[in-house]
Amino acid sequence: MRVVLADDSVLLREGVARILEESGFDVVGQAGNPDELMLKVRSYSPDVAVVDIRMPPTHTDEGLRAAKQIREKHPGTSVLVLSQYVEPDYAMDLLAESAEGVGYLLKDRVSDVKEFAAAVRRVAEGGSALDPTVVSQLVGRRSDPVSQLTPREREVLELMAEGRSNSGIAERLVITERAVEKHVTSIFGKLRLPAASDNHRRVLAVLAFLRS
Repeated sequence: MRVVLADDSVLLREGVARILEESGFDVVGQAGNPDELMLKVRSYSPDVAVVDIRMPPTHTDEGLRAAKQIREKHPGTSVLVLSQYVEPDYAMDLLAESAEGVGYLLKDRVSDVKEFAAAVRRVAEGGSALDPTVVSQLVGRRSDPVSQLTPREREVLELMAEGRSNSGIAERLVITERAVEKHVTSIFGKLRLPAASDNHRRVLAVLAFLRS
């Protein structure tokens, strides 16, 4: 699985590269600014780009804008954005079109090597990975129809938003997979999502949750 990294901090970039390489990824390029990032993406067509949200020259949202440009011009490359701070509006901006092949994590999550590598792999494979802290802040913004969900259904939907599978949700909540399936079916019904593949409806459910 091919990865391009972008962060103006050489120390952090090299650290992330080492973590990913030891987890079985092929880091094919590194960049210190948005222009270098776009060049690496064009040159190597990676499966996923891991991008710092704040990069030169202004260190505001250059990484976010580059991530959106990658999603628009290089749909074969998924994007995982790393941020030093919780910025829910940036997460919503990144997810405006779709939650497929996109992630938003706090840099603190990198220290949990196993979880971080799993999130990168999930995003590269077309899934989503949202930081639990960001998800928790977004929960406070919920309104109809998400407000119609039970507390347990909201927990399940939060974990879906993090990108977890049914088995992963069951493990986290200490319930059976069958129970998770029932909750997911109920969520689809309450959010009035059309019949489609489960993966597609999961993405729609996550988007409905975030937009609320």
